Amino acid sequence: MKLALGPLQYYWPRDTVFDFYQAMAETPVDVVYLGEAVCSRRRELRQSDWIDIARMLRDAGKQAVLSTMVLLESTSDVSAMHKIAQDEEFLIEANDMGAVHQLAGKRAFVAGPQLNLFNADSLNWMVGLGASRWVMPLEMRQADLAVLQQHKPAGLETEVFAYGRMPLAFSARCFTARHYNLPKDDCGFRCIEHPDGQLLATREGEGFLVLNGIQTQSARVHNLIQDVPALRALGVELLRLSPQSQHMAEVIAAFDAARKAPEPDAGALDRMRPLMPEAPCNGYWHGKPGLDLVQPAVTS
Repeated sequence: MKLALGPLQYYWPRDTVFDFYQAMAETPVDVVYLGEAVCSRRRELRQSDWIDIARMLRDAGKQAVLSTMVLLESTSDVSAMHKIAQDEEFLIEANDMGAVHQLAGKRAFVAGPQLNLFNADSLNWMVGLGASRWVMPLEMRQADLAVLQQHKPAGLETEVFAYGRMPLAFSARCFTARHYNLPKDDCGFRCIEHPDGQLLATREGEGFLVLNGIQTQSARVHNLIQDVPALRALGVELLRLSPQSQHMAEVIAAFDAARKAPEPDAGALDRMRPLMPEAPCNGYWHGKPGLDLVQPAVTS
């Protein structure tokens, strides 16, 4: 089972991004997804910068993958997606059907989690277009994945989002700009002030959602570290960990230990709590509301 570092969801200063991936090159992560997948206005790094980071990670023994954006809103967004899709040096993660169309029949690609592949027919169709790996939708239950694992096409890798705040929705509106009473086209890039997104709390002070530009995330942190044995039993090839501004190397180390452990570690989640920006959850995986935390059954 491999560890994958998902694309950066937040807007960080240029030097912070370079320093982050330099640090990630020293971790046991196997696959790293790169590029701007949320908002086209975030231009701290150019495409050539992402390519430079990808080459650095490849030299460090990692597989670098270039991710396309989820929501394309303009002709310039489409042009940027085409430019990424035309790169033949690295594997591409397609996060919308426009990117799939550009890659179909030309080269292998990763079918991203926002493509919403929920059944065997859609998986077979995507493999026919050239997908060599798919990322399970965040809302899918363990039981549903088990069925798909039995019927998925031969050679198709399965990747599961195993750690991080969940991207729940994307919108043409920028909620961060709206919070500051700014127009989207003159936002002042205020999301750069929130390296892990902007927490939205209920009146009772409980974390509810996180605003991240045009993206809405869960406040709680999806964490499947206690479910690694079940993921392994299902034949999942990759676990996706989503970047955060603090303690990312320690998070990767925790999952690295979990994938190598001969027996389930009941204390793994509790040891991770100080590394997480909010409380953990894993409800979707267990067929419950996403913000729930379900403890795995103890077997004797």
